[in-house]
This record gives sequence, C-alpha cells and structure tokens, in this order.
Amino acid sequence: MDVIIVKEERCKQCGLCIEHCPKGAISFADHFNSAGMTPVQVDDEKCIKCGMCYTMCPDGVYEISNNGQGGK
Repeated sequence: MDVIIVKEERCKQCGLCIEHCPKGAISFADHFNSAGMTPVQVDDEKCIKCGMCYTMCPDGVYEISNNGQGGK
C-alpha cells in the first residue's frame, strides 16, 4: 500500500500542492516548521495517492513509499 510521507522541514508554504490536489486532501497544518513556515498535512482518508503533490512540489516535500518505510 502506498504511503505519502511529508517532509515538513522542506515546506515553504507555496500552496501549489493544495491548489492542484484533485481530492482536496492537502491543507496547511496548525503549527510551524523550523523555518517559520506552516507546513502541509495530508488527510489520508481523502488522499488517492495520485502523486500530483509530488509532481507539483518544487521543494521535495513529498515522498511516495510503497511500504511506509520512507525517509524523513
């Protein structure tokens, strides 16, 4: 089963992933990362693992792992 891993420290709050998510599964979290940005979070109930977030993100925030063992 594919798992979406969010590398919060890389997020620069550009919102491209939120804008292009076909299911509205991505939103901004209610906390800040070490750079003072509000990172994104993925709602696993809505996410269809299409990879659009991975494709659109200019900062490598997303990793799609087929076993949930991805890096952070």
